[in-house]
Amino acid sequence: MTILLGDVAPDFQAQTTEGPLSFHEWIGDTWCILFSHPKNFTPVCTTELGEASRLKEAFLERNCKLIGLSIDSVADHHRWAQDIQETQGQTLNIPLIADHDCAVASAYDMLHPSSDTTFTVRCVFVIDPFKKVRLMLTYPASTGRNFAEILRVLDSLQLTDAHSVATPVNWLPGEEVVILPTLTDPAVLQQKFPQGYKEIKPYLRTTPCPAAGT
Repeated sequence: MTILLGDVAPDFQAQTTEGPLSFHEWIGDTWCILFSHPKNFTPVCTTELGEASRLKEAFLERNCKLIGLSIDSVADHHRWAQDIQETQGQTLNIPLIADHDCAVASAYDMLHPSSDTTFTVRCVFVIDPFKKVRLMLTYPASTGRNFAEILRVLDSLQLTDAHSVATPVNWLPGEEVVILPTLTDPAVLQQKFPQGYKEIKPYLRTTPCPAAGT
């Protein structure tokens, strides 16, 4: 099964370090970041789970839950959590799915035989409150994920969902955004962007970042 952007994320039932869950029910009306690990007791993933746990509150402030996945058992996950605490100085505070039969990995196309015939690749899925997949990233085993970038993407998705804008290259929250080319009516532009905008090209117009909640 191949998942495409805009598809409904596959639902599943699983055992986790925080007990059994039904994925769609667990997401509820929040955003969700689902990210996978090839296996427990691996160096890069140990650092990633420490960082994800450190940033949990930052994601929750954005109405977003984090959940990890690895092929090992819940008991092994709890043992790994002790190593994460010891080496990263951070308690594992997000659920970690035990995907021992690779059922979730298969549903989310995390098994790439040309890369590894046994373990899941390291994926990231950003899922919105309507359970739709909004972003997918796949990392090689040697490269740690950048959770600051995942936060940035989440900020962009939430901002652009609320306003008729897109975020340009290297955008950071609070910086100028670009107006969608499909928006051309002057009256609508004035209503939506009372701070005005700069037209660089008819298709490239910048405007101050809309305030949150407006």
